[in-house]
Amino acid sequence: MGRKQTIYIIYILNFLLALSVGIPAYVNSIFLKEYAPEKFVGLIFIAGSVLSLIAFANIPRVLRVFSNFNIIITLLVLQIILLLILSAASTLSVIIPIFILYWTAIPLISFSLDLFLEAKSTDETTGKTRGVFLTAANIAWVIAPAIAGFILTNGDYWKIYIASSLFTLPVLYLACTKLKKIKEPVYDKVPFWGTLREIYNRKNVYKIFMANILLRFFYSWMVIYTPIYLRENIGFTWNELGIMFTIMLLPFILLELPIGRLADTKFGEKEFLTLGFIIMFVTVSILPFITSTSFWVWAIALFATRIGASMVEITTETYFFKKIDGTDAHILSIFRNNRSIAWIAGPLVASVFLFFFDLKYLFLALGIIMLLGLKYSLTIKDTK
Repeated sequence: MGRKQTIYIIYILNFLLALSVGIPAYVNSIFLKEYAPEKFVGLIFIAGSVLSLIAFANIPRVLRVFSNFNIIITLLVLQIILLLILSAASTLSVIIPIFILYWTAIPLISFSLDLFLEAKSTDETTGKTRGVFLTAANIAWVIAPAIAGFILTNGDYWKIYIASSLFTLPVLYLACTKLKKIKEPVYDKVPFWGTLREIYNRKNVYKIFMANILLRFFYSWMVIYTPIYLRENIGFTWNELGIMFTIMLLPFILLELPIGRLADTKFGEKEFLTLGFIIMFVTVSILPFITSTSFWVWAIALFATRIGASMVEITTETYFFKKIDGTDAHILSIFRNNRSIAWIAGPLVASVFLFFFDLKYLFLALGIIMLLGLKYSLTIKDTK
């Protein structure tokens, strides 16, 4: 199988993987709330993110011993088993540790697939290849909430995890049959803490790294607490939420490619990055003050928050790749996996916040936190 055909297969794998992860994504927090108090739900996500971070710090050594192919197959099999257990379990003592393992495995699988794409990519086509790879996942993320809302009309959470496991099966099959013959590079040991120091010393890389961390922080709060708030406080049904979240995520498909082209050809990333953080601040801050129970009012409000987020996502990606080269693989590995850092800090801060304030004011706090992004966006050296 040729290089292009292999890359197309990886695109399909990324789409199916994102669909598998996306279906339960906005259901997970409500599901966990059935077994743990609202204030402690975030701590469960923190535990999984801490384990992920530990795994990433040690993954170069594991790659050299077991190979990326064996790792991704093992993780996919484990993921299917964990999802099936979540679909059948009904006790706190089983659900919490199984969910933590499930949450740990997600970024590891994504990282493993990313390594296969890197092995088949060329420097000349990196931008195009990464753009299609990201778009494939975004399409799946838009579709996934609608599927979840359709499945969860009667509140049977087990159906969500069964569906997620079913979408993981073709990922496992394609990985087994199509990725085995990919020649893997020699994996060097990545100096994790030394790499963090290098990122800090390279000021523009550090600033875009921090902007991306803030974006992931935003995702952590919105993914965990938006479903809880809209379901428990506003009273939307799961069918309504599924359609609403699909509408909410459309900016990632509609805006990222044209903004990426404009950043390349006319404006650079600085302007869009700054505007994105301002839009996130304004749109998220007004959420606590919306008293309407109208489906369309909330759908439009959430859609607006993702206009800003899509701007920040595409500009942090494009700027970062313009600031590194082939000798910076160690920095790239940390950047790709900063999700774990954000998903530790985000739920931790939210859990403390909820001990003192009502859930709805979490969104006001999040909007204010997004203003920190201006500290980085306004001081980076633009590429145009």
